[in-house]
Amino acid sequence: MYTELVQLSFDKIMQTRSYTIVVLGTSEKRFAIYTDPSIGRRLQMYLTGVSKQRPLTHDLINMFFQGLGVRIKQVVINDLQDTIYFARLFVEQTRGDLRHILEVDARPSDCITLALMANVPLYCTRDVLERTVAIED
Repeated sequence: MYTELVQLSFDKIMQTRSYTIVVLGTSEKRFAIYTDPSIGRRLQMYLTGVSKQRPLTHDLINMFFQGLGVRIKQVVINDLQDTIYFARLFVEQTRGDLRHILEVDARPSDCITLALMANVPLYCTRDVLERTVAIED
């Protein structure tokens, strides 16, 4: 089965005390993913380049990836059930002549943070994009 992927751009992040809104979009449509405020604060730290005294969870993941020679290839938001989004993180590791690609189930908020840190593309399936609720400014 063929699944069309649509590249997303990160638009903005908005914080309240009880949740964070991450706005993603295409030229056709923008939509919001709601997440925990702590995730939003971490994401804002990465976006603004705030220095941290100690590595945070996403830094730790990146250090593991670097140590193991693993590169993040892409992120795909692949499902939407009610108001909950699902994502897949695609990573690649080359060992000798063999290239291993691993697809991992992960929260979209974590995937978005890792994608922005690694400067890799963020996609969603056409089906998910069509089922999202569009937002306006």
